[in-house]
Amino acid sequence: MVSSISGKTVLVVDDESRMVEFIAMNLELEGFRVVRAANGSEALEKASREHPDLVVLDIMMPEMDGFETLAGLRETSSVPVIFLTAKSEEADRIRGLDLGADDYITKPFSPRELVSRIRAVLRRTEPAALASSEIVVDDELRINFDQRKVIVRGREVRLRPTEYRLLYQLVTNAGKLLTHEVLLSRVWGAEYRDEDQYVRLYITYLRQKIEKDPRNPRYILSERGLGYRFRDIARP
Repeated sequence: MVSSISGKTVLVVDDESRMVEFIAMNLELEGFRVVRAANGSEALEKASREHPDLVVLDIMMPEMDGFETLAGLRETSSVPVIFLTAKSEEADRIRGLDLGADDYITKPFSPRELVSRIRAVLRRTEPAALASSEIVVDDELRINFDQRKVIVRGREVRLRPTEYRLLYQLVTNAGKLLTHEVLLSRVWGAEYRDEDQYVRLYITYLRQKIEKDPRNPRYILSERGLGYRFRDIARP
């Protein structure tokens, strides 16, 4: 049975034509519509024209590499992006995620792994039915997940879809310890159960956006070696 997210458009960007065709063939077999691009400039032009639902983007390209292409995409779009690269160094992974990528897959990879990652990212970035009422954490933090609004010290803070989902899990389970495994499963999906670095990195992003002093957090508290919990919220 074809997944409900199949039929969506995926832009595949790689300077190796055989890699593009390999990816395209496997995605089309799964019911995706594929748009192809051979370089960063072409990718930006096609992203603007085709409005893809997701971009698979190679890092190591001549002239405009994947990092530069992603920066260009993020000037006008929040489309989910999966980096594709032969490198596996953590520094590259973190740089890509810092720039706004949603995932990272290392060559060589199996078609099944790529399709699984694409589906997981699409599920994660689709609007979800979250809590509809406003949650007042304290005088400095108010959250309305249904309206996707986070107000920190009187100013609205913009969060990425994955950040919203992570914050939702933490806040709606305030006071409870959520292990790395639980957060990975609920926010990223079962495919990510061994990817602890995603939790750590996105916790850092959230703390930078909502904490007054991210190094001494008041809201998102660490349980060393176990996971995280959101501070207790006073109920009316």
